[in-house]
Amino acid sequence: MKILVALTYYRPHVSGLTIYVERLSRALARRGHDVTVLTSHYEPSLPYEEMMDGVRVIRAPVIARVSRGVIMPTLSFLATKFVWQNDVLSLHLPQLDASGIATRARLFGKPSILTYHSDLLLPPTLINNLASAALSLSNHTAARLCDVVCAYTDDFARHSPYLSQYLHKVRIIPPPVEIPIPDEDDVQVFREMHGIAGKTAIGLGVRLAEEKGVEYLLEALPRLMERYPDAVIVHAGPFEAIGHSAYVRRIEPLLEKYKRHYVHVGTLTPKEMATFFRACHATVLPSINSTETFGLVQIESMLCGTPVVASDLPGVRQPTAMTGMGRIVPIRDSAALAEALIDVLDNREKYIRPRDEIAARFSPDAVAEQYEVVYEELKRR
Repeated sequence: MKILVALTYYRPHVSGLTIYVERLSRALARRGHDVTVLTSHYEPSLPYEEMMDGVRVIRAPVIARVSRGVIMPTLSFLATKFVWQNDVLSLHLPQLDASGIATRARLFGKPSILTYHSDLLLPPTLINNLASAALSLSNHTAARLCDVVCAYTDDFARHSPYLSQYLHKVRIIPPPVEIPIPDEDDVQVFREMHGIAGKTAIGLGVRLAEEKGVEYLLEALPRLMERYPDAVIVHAGPFEAIGHSAYVRRIEPLLEKYKRHYVHVGTLTPKEMATFFRACHATVLPSINSTETFGLVQIESMLCGTPVVASDLPGVRQPTAMTGMGRIVPIRDSAALAEALIDVLDNREKYIRPRDEIAARFSPDAVAEQYEVVYEELKRR
């Protein structure tokens, strides 16, 4: 089957959405499908076309940025060409160009599935307000035109102002999660390299972005250190994410205040991420709004044997509920976050489950197979 996948940013950009699409695309390619990803040429050093792990990647030229989005003048031509050439369209939202691509699928009689990853909440400025209105219109138009709307969990679908309008079209497919098995020698080297050997390491695997709620973890440190004086936050991920420089400046005083208890290890490879998770005693996902709908890093952490404390948000609370490997806490509540971390650290063995038990639910091949079922159903209509 020829499958066209469309999204604004693809790898090497780092976000839960891009990692999800990369894993799904690679799994579909391994299963014998011809997969093409249509995305933006957001970084000048990237090629306009390349093969990545069996997936053809086409990057449309970018002439300008609007908030966190991009303007691609040739996308209309490329979308027309590749929608026509492929059997099925897989759209990944939020995406400003989704409506135009979905319209082409409808006009050409091509089956289409829309996967909604998260809401996009922008700071309230005139430009951002206009961008949000345009994005909302495009997303809703795409949902009306597409045959199936995919969500990670029923929990998020029913609570999302967007998805809840299309429940008659919604199919629940869990996200694809994979991570190498950690090597214990690498874990020890990692701890020594980053000065956390013998310390209580709290992992934070996120972009430094406002919706991730990093400040609430920093503010939980004083209470946490009453119980674990050697506690240190180990942050893996981009420090300055696209569109979030103002947020970084805002929390710089907190980062400076707790600099003895904060280590940034940069953006890591999948193998290094496995080492990072294993090196930590617990990980935290302190997200604060509906831009977070699940948190793939939670499952990655669990696969590496490390329990999680996460925010009580629709979808985000599901990994711990599904596996028992952690706790959920109210959003923006540093005191509750500290207490939950203390409980997980005090009773760590209670929150650990076998890797195979978790992997069976979230392997990319299992997820790709569920997408294939939907694709085949749509082709038979």
